[in-house]
Amino acid sequence: MHKVLLSLLLASSLLVSGISASSAAEQVRKPEEQASFFERYTNAAQDVILQGLKLVGVRYRLGGNDESSGLDCSGFVRLVFKDSIGTSLPRTAREMSEVGQQIDSSQLKPGDLVFFNTMRRTFSHVGIYLGDNHFLHAPRTGAEVRVESMESSYWMQRYNGARRILEGN
Repeated sequence: MHKVLLSLLLASSLLVSGISASSAAEQVRKPEEQASFFERYTNAAQDVILQGLKLVGVRYRLGGNDESSGLDCSGFVRLVFKDSIGTSLPRTAREMSEVGQQIDSSQLKPGDLVFFNTMRRTFSHVGIYLGDNHFLHAPRTGAEVRVESMESSYWMQRYNGARRILEGN
């Protein structure tokens, strides 16, 4: 329960920090200022992220495809994209790694898919990039859907690449 609350708190703080800055229409922005976290989202990316955050705390289940019985990493990503924007993705992380546009890690945007080698084979794990080096995923048996930092040594060593599914992102 503590991890669920921590994940929700982290995700909320990322969104709230952007929301407070998103009233910038009334503020004068200096050209050198970067867009806030919230402002970087496209509408589709917002929908994907918010749908994914609703699933934080759902238990992991190998081969899982629905919220009530549990989700594995690719089942989680498929469900989020289907329920948020109606996009049908392949069933496995490996198959997802061949969809959309390949992007460099320096070009990551919220809503992009991030891939990792967690089973001694490339593209064996997938998550959804949130921004600020954090991603949302269903990690493993005994765990729950959560937000994690891609800067942890575990994920840095296993990073395989990213794909952009959302057009205009």
